[in-house]
Amino acid sequence: MTAGTTEPLRLRHELKHQIAPQEDLVLTHRLRKLFPRDSHAGPDGSYRVTSLYFDTPYDTALREKLDGVDRREKFRLRYYGASPAFLKLEKKYKVNGLCGKRSARLTLQEAERLLAGEDAFLLERGEPLLSELYQKLRGTLLRPRTVVCYDREAFLYAPGNVRVTLDRDLRTCGGSAGFLSPGSFPLKPLDALTVLEVKYDAFLPDLVRLAVQTPDRRAGACSKYALCRRFD
Repeated sequence: MTAGTTEPLRLRHELKHQIAPQEDLVLTHRLRKLFPRDSHAGPDGSYRVTSLYFDTPYDTALREKLDGVDRREKFRLRYYGASPAFLKLEKKYKVNGLCGKRSARLTLQEAERLLAGEDAFLLERGEPLLSELYQKLRGTLLRPRTVVCYDREAFLYAPGNVRVTLDRDLRTCGGSAGFLSPGSFPLKPLDALTVLEVKYDAFLPDLVRLAVQTPDRRAGACSKYALCRRFD
């Protein structure tokens, strides 16, 4: 993807649950037998995800999530692995129970400018998502809020375009300091937990639905951003 492209809109189902370490062991053993891993995974089958979430001074994104507002959105910067060389600005949104994501590539230099408070380039790029972020920065005082970092193991299943992920070793720090310098900023680990995510298009195949069942799963949705905000 070049610096000037924006991904097309696509709405998908997205289920998230917090599971205990024992459930993680059971699911991992089962999923590894049934489905191939994401090709981007490292030798251990996982890869690191580091995100910097934005929010308003009134914690709009957090409050809307906790209140279950059906139409909501949040912005984040994200990179994978140990290097921020490939960065994305992402906007996640939820509409009528379905989730979508728009994204645009940022260079490392642009991300540094953004975190330093320089935002004019967002309009100069002429991309709708970047222009929208500029308006939110100026209009709602959207600002970098919390770093969320974890290790992800992902599995794929072509029917239904299914993606099952297990996000482990969740850790966080407030603010944006050090976000672009991995290893140089303190991350506070959360209690031992795994976040299970199941994403699919029009239908969830029975094979996947049965594969992700565990007897003690906690009911309700789970947000890694909301979990990490408890440690601000």
